[in-house]
Amino acid sequence: MEEKKQPQPHYGGVTRRYCCLLFAAFATLLPGIRAFDYADALSKSLLYFEAQRSGRLPYNQRITWRDHSGLTDGLEQGVDLVGGYYDAGDHVKFGLPTAFTVTMLSWGVIEFGDPIADAGELEHAFEAIKWGTDYFIKAHTSANVLWAEASDGDTDHYCWQRPEDMTTSRQAYKIDKHNPGSDLAGETAAAMAAASIVFRQTNPHYSHLLLHHAQQLFEFGDRYRGKYDGSVAVVKSYYASVSGYKDELLWAALWLYKATDNENYLNYVIKNADEFGGIGWTITEFSWDVKYAGLQILASKLLVEENHRRHRLILNRYRSKAEHYVCSCLNKNNGSSNNVERTPGGLLYVRQWNNMQYVSTAAFLLTIYSDFLRESNQSLHCPAGASDHEEIFNFAKSQVDYILGSNPMNMSYLVGYGAKYPTRVHHRGASIVSYKDNKGFIGCTQGYDNWYGRLEPNPNVLVGALVGGPNYEDNFSDHRGNYMQTEACTYNTAPLVGVFAKMLELEDQKSIQDFVASY
Repeated sequence: MEEKKQPQPHYGGVTRRYCCLLFAAFATLLPGIRAFDYADALSKSLLYFEAQRSGRLPYNQRITWRDHSGLTDGLEQGVDLVGGYYDAGDHVKFGLPTAFTVTMLSWGVIEFGDPIADAGELEHAFEAIKWGTDYFIKAHTSANVLWAEASDGDTDHYCWQRPEDMTTSRQAYKIDKHNPGSDLAGETAAAMAAASIVFRQTNPHYSHLLLHHAQQLFEFGDRYRGKYDGSVAVVKSYYASVSGYKDELLWAALWLYKATDNENYLNYVIKNADEFGGIGWTITEFSWDVKYAGLQILASKLLVEENHRRHRLILNRYRSKAEHYVCSCLNKNNGSSNNVERTPGGLLYVRQWNNMQYVSTAAFLLTIYSDFLRESNQSLHCPAGASDHEEIFNFAKSQVDYILGSNPMNMSYLVGYGAKYPTRVHHRGASIVSYKDNKGFIGCTQGYDNWYGRLEPNPNVLVGALVGGPNYEDNFSDHRGNYMQTEACTYNTAPLVGVFAKMLELEDQKSIQDFVASY
């Protein structure tokens, strides 16, 4: 049988680079050319992942207030689990949200690699992805074993310490064929499959290694089915898998199809579409737990390819559910319960705890779907009326601009961006004097006693972190103890990397067109 040639990602076109240079030359002549500096936002968003690194930090570490940490992770269990990411303001390494973070970073590079490259940030994006996938390779110690977590929330949250001073238990927890976790195995497979596409051109050996792990993990998750929080009880209070594992298995299979072109994976997505909820669930959120909307949009994009005609019936049903999600964000479904609520200032509002995670993923999916409609010359048909690709993109942009400061509080929720942003982020490392400046040991409760309750801003700025954000009335209280609003997570920022790059690309193109038209 003839081997199918894999499409190669291409980053950064010569013409576009010249356009960006042209724009840079003209920018000084056009004051107020961009309401928001998306290039700065993109750069800062990638810096954030360096602040979240666990393990031995590299020589080119740019966040200099951090140092090595978690150097004995996995030692008690006889496995090397050094590295990876702390997912939020604590020091637990949670597998499921971290895998979703890497999937979203990878998807952003796959879709928007050119503008990321043109902004000079592609290597930093590669580094952010690889820091996660290097850890997944370590955590996948054999075909049917994946280490799910290092440390636990209850123990970790008892202390308020810098990661460099940690005295809490670093016990690790795993899933295996006797203690399954199809959701975790599926999401990690999706992350590694997506990342394999990212590295296919620049690091083919590493790409092949990631794909090997992804295929093994998918097979493991599919053969030994079960929710990972049933096997790893300590995760239930923090990252319980409410949606179950069927969305992750479909999601993983689709990413594996994109990475391999192996029809068996696509057939899995088609065959299990109904039973696993892929064409049954109408969802109004996309998150580390619930993958259906992302799956449905990814499946919809296959419809424009001629070789998928025989699956058109099922793929159109995936698309129908994808469009329910998009319509819900645009407030164009029938009935308020079928639409996402909005704050008076226009922000999508799903729930009070870390609402910005849903905003950033919505902005990402809407940007992806807008591009799909533009490229295929189609429109979106919602119960309350049709929308073209420009309307969808403009709404996604409104959410991004809200994040960056176009909101009733006149503040950026991306830390370090703009003149006003949260300064008391709920984050252990950022809230305590840097280990580089003061190597004196800070004990478990000393951090609570001496640092947690301080009214002063954090001594270290957590640049690029997207905090939980305002409440349903657009109000925000910048206090360290207000963790629902002031804690940031890796999966909040990850979708924004690609979106910022797309916003930057279109702003640059429009500015050049306007300049040329004026002469």
